[in-house]
Amino acid sequence: MRDRGAMMGGEMTHDAHCYELVADCRLRAATDLFAHMWDPVVLAALRTGPRRRRELRAAIGGISDKVLTDALRRLLANGLIERHARADRPPRVDYALTGLGQSLVEGPMAALGRWAAEHGEDLLEAQEKAARGEGPGTGA
Repeated sequence: MRDRGAMMGGEMTHDAHCYELVADCRLRAATDLFAHMWDPVVLAALRTGPRRRRELRAAIGGISDKVLTDALRRLLANGLIERHARADRPPRVDYALTGLGQSLVEGPMAALGRWAAEHGEDLLEAQEKAARGEGPGTGA
C-alpha cells in the first residue's frame, strides 16, 4: 500500500490530497453542515415529514423569516432537503428531507443527540466554569 502522498498516474489521489490539504477534505464539507446553528434545527424539524414554511417556523420557534430562508437555501444547495411547489389555490410549498438529508438526521445527528443527552450537563458546566475564568489553563 502506498503512503498518503502517493501519486497515481502523475496525479495525487483524492484521499492523499485530503491529508495534505485538510481544508479541501470531504470531512470539512460534512462538518460545514453544522457551521450554521439553525441548519441542523431545520433538519430536525423536517425529520417527521414534509412541512410548509409557516409550520417550520412554528415548530422551531425563535427563528426569524430571514434566517429560515437562509437555512432553507443552504440545505437545498447541499441536497439535504427538497422543495415541492403545488399549484393549489393559494399556492403551497412544502419542504422535505431528501434521502441524503434523512441519512444525516438518522445517522450523525442522532449520534450527536445521544452524546448531548449523555454529556450535555458536563459540557454546560465546563462552559460556565470557563466563562467565570475557572476552567483549565486559566490558572484558577
